Amino acid sequence: MSDRIALLEQELDLLYEIVTELNQEADESVALERSMRLLKQYSYLDRCALFTADEEQSELKLYVSMGLREQQKQMAVYKFGEGATGLAAQSGEPVVIENVHNAINYLNKVGSISSNMISYIAVPLLQGERVLGVISANMTHKTPYSVDEIVRMFSIIGAIFTKIFVTKHTLQNEKNAIEALNSYYKEEFTANNKFENIIGKSKKMQQIFQILQTISPTQATVLIRGETGTGKELIANAIHNLSERKNAPFIKLNCAAISDTLLESELFGHEKGAFTDAKEMRKGRFELAHKGTIFLDEIGDISESLQVKLLRILQEQEFERVGGSQTVKVDVRIVAATNRNLEQMVKEGEFREDLYYRLNVIPVNLPPLRDRYEDVKLLIFYYFDRYKMEYKKQMHIPKEALEILLNYPWPGNIRELQNTMERLVLICPAGDVEIDMLNHVLPYNYQKMYMQDIAPKEQKSTPVVEEETVPMTQEGMHRIEKEAIVTALEECHGIQAKAAKKLGMSARQIGYKIKKYGIII
Repeated sequence: MSDRIALLEQELDLLYEIVTELNQEADESVALERSMRLLKQYSYLDRCALFTADEEQSELKLYVSMGLREQQKQMAVYKFGEGATGLAAQSGEPVVIENVHNAINYLNKVGSISSNMISYIAVPLLQGERVLGVISANMTHKTPYSVDEIVRMFSIIGAIFTKIFVTKHTLQNEKNAIEALNSYYKEEFTANNKFENIIGKSKKMQQIFQILQTISPTQATVLIRGETGTGKELIANAIHNLSERKNAPFIKLNCAAISDTLLESELFGHEKGAFTDAKEMRKGRFELAHKGTIFLDEIGDISESLQVKLLRILQEQEFERVGGSQTVKVDVRIVAATNRNLEQMVKEGEFREDLYYRLNVIPVNLPPLRDRYEDVKLLIFYYFDRYKMEYKKQMHIPKEALEILLNYPWPGNIRELQNTMERLVLICPAGDVEIDMLNHVLPYNYQKMYMQDIAPKEQKSTPVVEEETVPMTQEGMHRIEKEAIVTALEECHGIQAKAAKKLGMSARQIGYKIKKYGIII
């Protein structure tokens, strides 16, 4: 009885020393090797090895060992089910070989068997039903414990080692997630403040801002509609920055910029070996956006098969990676955008009706730049000043050139205006921007045609028809003329050249009249 108590005390001392060693040593491989040496010191074994399982649960590779030479370590690889070590991994149960000298399951891959070795034990390291690895050892005739006692002790030690592996795996996953996001943000910069990159004081944009203030704090899916270049991505970013998810990732993807075969992998990720170049598991944009927001631009361009998978994301917040069977659950808010007529696509069977209604929970319709006249001047000078600073040029836009830019319809919206301002700064020499230089900046020789339209036409004599009229004073005529000019300017948003054309005047004539009558534009 006293011998039994002594052995139990020895077991407790061993476990205490192992736990202390694991807590004190930062390098887990060093701590595990020292723990194995403690096992030998307490006469449990002759040599010990710890194997780890691969992701596919098909192979065991040596991780830490004690008593093995370098060449022996390289040979210590087992398939699941191969030998006693592989059988322990495959079955999830301890495997004991009582006599290693006449057992076919003892493969002895690492070399010769010592005459001191009697038995062999392999105990799996389990996390639920998943095998993380196997700890094995050779017992000698000096071992003071029975096989059952050793299995129990190794099971306890295996549970301690398993906790270390699980903690390491969790930390590695978190590290990989941070690295993946850092890699993404190196290429994709997003604004931190809500409306700092959106320029607009027009009534229509103020309405958009009010809508964003209302919908952003919710979890509802948003569909942004608008022509190309109207700033849909900036609106999506503002929605994220105004939401409770603002401190989480904001991930974006242009669905039209990637082929169908690659788009699925980009969205959902892929498992190792899913296709030829899939050398390792890769997370998709939905996993990167977990707890945050994902912006899917050009949503109307995705294929029918991807529409089905996207519908499942919207309904269940879950998916499988390409080539995988494990369901991945995410918490992601979806903001989509398109410049296409989804309603017409639904009628023609090109877009799923159920997906359309799932996406169109809250529609945000962005106005084209031609309907935001008050914002055009702001945007012109914003980008003009930005590129002047970038290219270190001193330039000025005179009033006549500005009127031409203001009157241009900007079919490409903000993106076209931005590109035009950069082109203007690059092409035009320093100083005032010459009107003739706009021919090289605006497309389709627009400036030349515009100037021809507004040029004063040659006066033609017309027969005067005498009618009985009420005599009008000069003051009355001036009042009528002033009212006509004011009305024309209001209808033409203050563009003098356009108002002059409407009144049959030249630009010089209307400028003189505005100054004469003291009209404030």
